[in-house]
Parts: sequence; C-alpha cells; structure tokens
Amino acid sequence: MNIANRIASIHTEIEQCCCKYHININELKLLAVSKTHPASAIQAAYDAGFTEFGESYLQEALEKVRSLRNLSIIWHFIGPIQSNKTRDIAANFDWVQSVDRARILERLNQQRPAHLPKINICLQVNYFAESQKKGVSVEELPELLELAHQLPNIRLRGLMAIPPKTDCFETQMNQYRQIAECYNHYRQRYSFMDTLSMGMSNDLSAAIANGSSMVRIGTALFGKRQ
Repeated sequence: MNIANRIASIHTEIEQCCCKYHININELKLLAVSKTHPASAIQAAYDAGFTEFGESYLQEALEKVRSLRNLSIIWHFIGPIQSNKTRDIAANFDWVQSVDRARILERLNQQRPAHLPKINICLQVNYFAESQKKGVSVEELPELLELAHQLPNIRLRGLMAIPPKTDCFETQMNQYRQIAECYNHYRQRYSFMDTLSMGMSNDLSAAIANGSSMVRIGTALFGKRQ
C-alpha cells in the first residue's frame, strides 16, 4: 500500500470515529510520526496535506529539519530528552511533547533563541506509573505544570500520554478516559491549555472518543519503521 492509500484509510477511520462519537473533526490534529523514515517520505506526506511531524532521535531529526527547511513544517520532538540535547531541541523544534522534569523545562526556557516565539510544551505524564516509560508522575504533575506556566519562553499547551499497550478496545477506552479526566481537571486551573496528545495508529479511535485533540500516526501512515 502506498502513502496515498494509507492516508485515505486513515482519514476514513478518523471520519467514522468522529461521526460515531459526535466530535468535530476540524478540532483534531494529526501528527505524522516520521522517526526512522527518510526525508522523502516526509515530503510525500507533506504533499498530501500533512504539516506537523514528530521526531524522537535528535541527530536524525536535525538532518531532516535542515534538508526540508524550504517546507512550512511544524516540528515536534516526541522522544526522551537528555540534558545535553536541549539546546538543539530548543533551537530547531516548534513543539516538545516529552518534557517530564523541571531541569529539561528550565533548559529549554533558557536556551530558546530570542528571535523565535515561545516553544510549545506538552508535559508527558506517566499516568499508570509504568517503570519502563518516561513521564512525570501524577503526584509531581501539579508542580511541573506550574513551572511550565511561569517560565517566560515556554508556552504550556497541555499533556501527552502513552498508556499501556493493549488490543482490547474496552481497556483502551478506560485508559484514555482516565487520562482525559486528569487533563480536564488541570484545565480548570490552566484554562488556556488546548492540547491533549494521546492515541497512535493502533488505538486512535479510543483516544479520539475520549477527547484527544492530537493523535500521533506513524505506522498507519508510513508503514513499519525502518
């Protein structure tokens, strides 16, 4: 299946889901997760209408950012962040969705170039306390949210989450319902937050049904990782 056919299939699934759960499809963002895929694949997706792309591996991403700088792409960093990588991330990405501790927030704030707008931040929350996954704990989330709100070069947009993988739709629905409740709780204080980034190729219907505003699509769009 080529990329045009994959995109048609993705749009059909999303349209059916939005119709079923009475969701405005225009309020849903699609993030193309392009990590491990070549710049040519990003170009093809861009030509088909995708404008926002997510990368996890910094050196690989920087090469793509440079080679595709003539395109109006919005770049998201979605991978684990080491402190020594923050300068390049702050200078080359529009969004960072994987912030999970104060030191990373502070460094991104300090290292954001003055000529660029505030960097958009989603805090990655490890809602189900999985030891093998990154993310701020539910207990530490309030303090990190407040720090993100106070830093002058940070624009707090919301939360990102990756729940435990399961093929059971009912379990997916329950997991995403809990994450959405957490997000909506903190929106009572930070009403300007507008992004709940959750859902990937294998569970996007459950994520959309529970209020995701951004789904991250990789395999369904580009095929298996290279």
